[in-house]
Amino acid sequence: MLNQSDPEIVRSGAPAYLLLLDSLIADDGDDPGLLFAGARLYSAYEGGLVNDTARRKGLADKALDYASRGLCQSQPDICATMDKPFTEFEPNVLKVASWDIEGLYVFGTSWAGWIQANLDDWNAIAELPKIEAVLQRVIDLDPAYEAGRAQLYLGVIRTQLPPALGGKPEIGRKHFELAIRYSKGKDLMAKVEFARRYARLLFDQELHDHLLHEVIAANPSVPGLTLSNVIAQRQAKEMLNDDYF
Repeated sequence: MLNQSDPEIVRSGAPAYLLLLDSLIADDGDDPGLLFAGARLYSAYEGGLVNDTARRKGLADKALDYASRGLCQSQPDICATMDKPFTEFEPNVLKVASWDIEGLYVFGTSWAGWIQANLDDWNAIAELPKIEAVLQRVIDLDPAYEAGRAQLYLGVIRTQLPPALGGKPEIGRKHFELAIRYSKGKDLMAKVEFARRYARLLFDQELHDHLLHEVIAANPSVPGLTLSNVIAQRQAKEMLNDDYF
């Protein structure tokens, strides 16, 4: 699915894969590999191909459920403190070793997708520091994990506020730059989010347009990134035409 260059084909065909994974997980609900695969697929489908708010919430719920079930088998203390104060949650995240990095990453990104689908819920948004801690632990274990995708998520999280409101977008910028470096410039969504989250936040039109023109000019066909890159190119064109500046 991730290597498909036509998002419409994926949009219409992905539900069959989701149903297949649901069936496999129903038969073997303790298999972390299946659970993480399900979480990844539901997150990818919800985040890039579904616009309806109610559907996005349901898909994000499923992704987070699968990711949590997969991680909780080896890290039960994390799941036991998901709803607890940050001071109780973070120490359990810091105990995760490199052998469990995939589970931690899938859990963190699925949780981030869940929040993105629930931006109308302030209680959901209040969980961002926990997700930030999870993804920070991922890059502490491996800064280049998933070709810099964990860096990309942290870049988005850490460019939520402008400097005037206490934000530190330069920290977010470093994450975006690392995401681009670790993907060797092939993850076009890193440049789109860099433009959307950082350049727009600081009204840096020169950087904004430069990044987006690079995205549009790039070859989107990259193993594991083709679908994401095609979507990134569509978004780049829309952003250049929306008269933001």
